[in-house]
Amino acid sequence: MKNIELTKEEQQLAIENIKSYFFTEKEEVITDLSAILLLDFILENIGPLIYNQAIKDAHFFMGEKLDDLFGLEKSTRQSTIRQPQNSGHNR
Repeated sequence: MKNIELTKEEQQLAIENIKSYFFTEKEEVITDLSAILLLDFILENIGPLIYNQAIKDAHFFMGEKLDDLFGLEKSTRQSTIRQPQNSGHNR
């Protein structure tokens, strides 16, 4: 599996969120480097767990949609086609 990669903007937002969390919840000020290291740890070790759950959720969702699609199937009951009766004229 390919590593989870964030854009520069996403990475910066994640770093700011980590720093904000530590300040708000633990009353600790952490450096950008500490936040980056924690983010790298999360992406490498916890990211795959989240990714796998997302794949399972998507599989379940798509399965439901396939069931919905099969529900749209038209009835294919056999119809009887009458053959024209021979009126005694051959062509």
